[in-house]
Amino acid sequence: MSWFFWALFSALSLATADALTKKYLKGLSAWQMGAVRIGYTVFFLLPLLFFTPWPHLQKQFWYTLAMLYPLEITALFLYMLALKKSPLSLSLPFLSFTPVFLIFTGWLILGERPNFWGLLGILLVVGGSYLLLLPPQWFDVKVFLRNFGQEKGSVLMLLVAFIYAITSALGKRAILYSSPVFFGIFYYLGLSIFFIPSYVRQPILRQKHILPVGLAIGLLTVLMIISHVIAISQTKAVYMISVKRLSPLFGVIYGGILLKEKHIKLRLLAASCMCLGAIIIYVWGMR
Repeated sequence: MSWFFWALFSALSLATADALTKKYLKGLSAWQMGAVRIGYTVFFLLPLLFFTPWPHLQKQFWYTLAMLYPLEITALFLYMLALKKSPLSLSLPFLSFTPVFLIFTGWLILGERPNFWGLLGILLVVGGSYLLLLPPQWFDVKVFLRNFGQEKGSVLMLLVAFIYAITSALGKRAILYSSPVFFGIFYYLGLSIFFIPSYVRQPILRQKHILPVGLAIGLLTVLMIISHVIAISQTKAVYMISVKRLSPLFGVIYGGILLKEKHIKLRLLAASCMCLGAIIIYVWGMR
């Protein structure tokens, strides 16, 4: 299957996990939300690890992991905090800025550069995310910036987007030193270790009301992980992440249907701009 469809599936899985997290785990702290999200992946990833071939792991792989984990944990905490602070349709769109930052981090870390069409598609995705934030009466840049500053979740998610631009490039480098599926499984199992104190002190994984939704979020996160690593191994990191950042489109839909958030029609219109950008990347970006 083409990298594009793997990336699209990763976006859908991520957006669905975000919607469930926002709806059912908002009573938890940001750290607890992250602990549930990562902890429940272990039930699915650990069995997969026994059936996945282990590649020869060079020292560069371990060096890359050492750089990745502090960034990943910081981004996850800020991500969960953003979901608590703001509506999905006002926070998730700012993840779409990851490809813009990735133009530079992908070049510095991986030596990858998008062509003209790829760059145009990336800018359309980001431009759509700008429009997603605007209620009907806001088309003034000053008003936009003022309201952006008032939405703490939006500010936090923009910071997350920058961190993910670094981790996406480093993650692809780790894949080059191992293999896609092995890295995805091994990396997230390692990430769960950092949450062990939370599992011991606050046994949130064993709370009955969290169990079903935790398993659902864990499964969706695993599907996101596997499709992400497969997609990013088949194309330039910036192209894959641009398509994956269509997740705000699904987030807007979930925000309207499940969480009854406002201005959904305008945001869907803006999201179509993002879809056009993704199509340009897929059709012409690889030429």
